[in-house]
Amino acid sequence: MPPTSPRACRQHCWIVLLLLATSSLQPAIASTAAIEREQLAALVRQLDLIDRLTEHAAHIAPQERARYHFDHARLREDLQRVRAGIQDYLTPPRAQPRDPVELSGDYRQSSPPSDQEAPQ
Repeated sequence: MPPTSPRACRQHCWIVLLLLATSSLQPAIASTAAIEREQLAALVRQLDLIDRLTEHAAHIAPQERARYHFDHARLREDLQRVRAGIQDYLTPPRAQPRDPVELSGDYRQSSPPSDQEAPQ
C-alpha cells in the first residue's frame, strides 16, 4: 500500500534517492575485494540511516485507528538482521558464514499494535 501522506512519500523518496546516489560510487583503482568491502561498509551506513529514518517515522506516525498501518518495528528487526549479516561477512568469526535468518518481508498489519507488542 503506497504512503498516504505527503510527508511519508517524501521520506520514502529520500531513502530511494540516497540508495541510488551511493550505489554507483566506486574507486577507480582498487582490487575487487577492496571494492566489495567498501560497498558493503557503505551499505551498512545506509542501513543505519534507513533505521534512523524508520525510528523517526514510527514516532511521527499518525495514532489514528486505521485498518492497516506500516509495521516499523518489523522493518527495523529485518534491517538489524541484514546489518548483522553484512558485518559478520566483513569480520567473520569463523571460516564459513552462518546460515542467514529468514526475513519476514510483510510490513502491513491489520490493526494497530497494542502496548504488549511494543518493539524490543
